[in-house]
Amino acid sequence: MPALKEVLDLIHTWYPPATAESWDAVGLVYGDPEREVRRVMFAVDPTEAVAAEAAEWKADLLVVHHPLFLKPVHGFPATTPKGRTLAALAGAGCALLTAHTNADQAVDGVSDALARALGLTDVAPILRAPREPMDKLTAYVPADAAAPVRAAIAEAGAGRLGDYEFASFTSAPGETRFRPLEGANPMIGTVGEIETVEEVRVEAVLLRSRRAAVVSAMLAAHPYEEPAYDVSEVADPGLTETGTGRVGSLPPVTLREFAETVSKALPHTEHGVRVAGDPDRLVSRVALCGGAGDFLLDRVAGSGVDVYLTSDLRHHPAAEFVEKGGPALVDVAHWAAEWTWLPVVEARLQGALGETVETRVSTIVTDPWTMRV
Repeated sequence: MPALKEVLDLIHTWYPPATAESWDAVGLVYGDPEREVRRVMFAVDPTEAVAAEAAEWKADLLVVHHPLFLKPVHGFPATTPKGRTLAALAGAGCALLTAHTNADQAVDGVSDALARALGLTDVAPILRAPREPMDKLTAYVPADAAAPVRAAIAEAGAGRLGDYEFASFTSAPGETRFRPLEGANPMIGTVGEIETVEEVRVEAVLLRSRRAAVVSAMLAAHPYEEPAYDVSEVADPGLTETGTGRVGSLPPVTLREFAETVSKALPHTEHGVRVAGDPDRLVSRVALCGGAGDFLLDRVAGSGVDVYLTSDLRHHPAAEFVEKGGPALVDVAHWAAEWTWLPVVEARLQGALGETVETRVSTIVTDPWTMRV
């Protein structure tokens, strides 16, 4: 059986916490990373009912989309709903992990899963995420010390390119000249005398966020008291395959038929499927955003899509959007749209860990609307 930290590493590789919005609260909320994991349950919301289901099933880990504590708290007594949720999980020895906005944007994330559930093809992000800024480290090292320096910076995160790691370049030897001054403790040379040393040039790229760690590793591994090196910022690395929302295609259908497809593809809620637009208009190009997506209305208005599907649309923004004669609107329950991600991440975990873990997707409807008259 894997340890919790191994499961975390997998999920964080698929849905990196660093890609979450700055206001978000993602990652491990509760649990011992060293404990073994036999059963993993998935849900959208960490409610009391979901926690009770996880405890009754004897889950070792509950993976949720929405954070239990999105805003900072000073305590979580069991006199509050959130406190009771955590108490139920803690009492059952069940860890809690949140993947929220980091799961929204990712490949095989929330919006991707929703597009897949609706049968869209040629799927791409509405807004592609920029790649993380890159640096290049150049260090001058005696030839016999180059290997440990390359290894040290690689272990610190330099030289990672796509599916490769430990990537670096070492140039042919050249000459370095220096004169140690009083107070220096040179590994090579004598104080007061000019020294010439044969050195190689080691270069590697790195994420800018790893700059401090990589430079520190290089300095620690370098044999010199004062190594010669420089760090340069690499030009804009462009856009990723991840991003906000999705746009894709499907064979032409009427808006009414598309809405019926949506209704069948999503789990049932009292909210249902709301539609704004001519029921008979043809739909073949679809934009969508899992969760609350009215922030993308202006983006999709002139994008050439036929319909925009999302959740939590407000009266005035929706009315003004429709008045402009652009895409139709389909509004679905927030919980139902995001629930489509749960079977996807469950399948990824099963594929990675096989029969070493047992998995389960909660079907408890945590949409807050319980009745429509």
